[in-house]
Amino acid sequence: MNKFNPAFIVRENIKKLSPYQAKEIPCKIKLDANESPFPIKLSDFISEVNIPLNRYPDPEALKLRKALAKKMKISYTNIMIGNGSDELIYYLILTFGGPVLYPIPTFAMYGIIAQSVGVKKFESKLDSDFDINEEEMINLIKTEKPRLIFISSPNNPTGNTFSTDKILKIIDTARKNPSIVVIDEAYQPFCSDRGFLPFLKDFDNLAILRTLSKIGLAGLRVGYLIGNENLLSEANKVRLPYNVDVLTQYIATAALSKFYAQIKNFITEIVKERIRLQKELSKIKGVTVFPSEANFILFKVKNSQNVYTKLIKSGILIRDMSSTIKNALRVTVGTKEENKEFLKVLNNILGG
Repeated sequence: MNKFNPAFIVRENIKKLSPYQAKEIPCKIKLDANESPFPIKLSDFISEVNIPLNRYPDPEALKLRKALAKKMKISYTNIMIGNGSDELIYYLILTFGGPVLYPIPTFAMYGIIAQSVGVKKFESKLDSDFDINEEEMINLIKTEKPRLIFISSPNNPTGNTFSTDKILKIIDTARKNPSIVVIDEAYQPFCSDRGFLPFLKDFDNLAILRTLSKIGLAGLRVGYLIGNENLLSEANKVRLPYNVDVLTQYIATAALSKFYAQIKNFITEIVKERIRLQKELSKIKGVTVFPSEANFILFKVKNSQNVYTKLIKSGILIRDMSSTIKNALRVTVGTKEENKEFLKVLNNILGG
């Protein structure tokens, strides 16, 4: 009997798809995944969790949505919760379809999910300053008629924010198309700008993605979509039932209500360390540092893959971005001690 081979019936768009690689390489100092370096444990703010696990979670995640709404001073009806931003990106593309448009380099999941769902994707290269190519983006909106436009600001992996004026022009052009512009603000807590939340009242085709992952709760996988009720109502049609489990809802709500002051202190410390790390990196010969408004820094060195490998051998894991940006590496801002060790080892590798 011939063995069954599932490859024979895999959809063509999946055959051509490369999965997102989240590599786990054991190292004593982990600065590769844009996580907070400050551990938050249940015991920090919850002495006892008394939740009956024989019941399904609240399908609407009402308490968590209200806790988030209180922090942002908006209505909970303008919030939808997902298992990380990835799930919400998937729901948006599943709901509204394609084409999908986004600038590159950026978060890989926009393209991966678009391809997995089977919709067309269009990419616009950032300019030499890693800002949006406004003319090209607007031309693509007019000619290709994308239904969804994803813009990550601050952007991953470049770390910079995009020009607000350029984004507003894109949103305005998209509204006439019509298409939805989704601003991914995963790194907004570390940014000096307020982000695009104030513009929601002006543009009904604007939605915002945020997450609790970068500020210390990555293990919970909580992302949230902010937008007008009509938009969320459509996306809610494809949301899987009980998509956020009961423990995640409880812990995230408790963290926001009981532990948020400490989380804000962690954010302040990360921003302070980012500024210091940028200055120290720029002093190392052979290193080109790019401005960052996120919790990571992009920099270039010659023979970046060799430097990356030597860092791992020294017990320090960062992210090799050379396949996306030539000779580029990305380092997450760690604790003061972790950053100090990283700088010391990098300096030694580069012969400083």
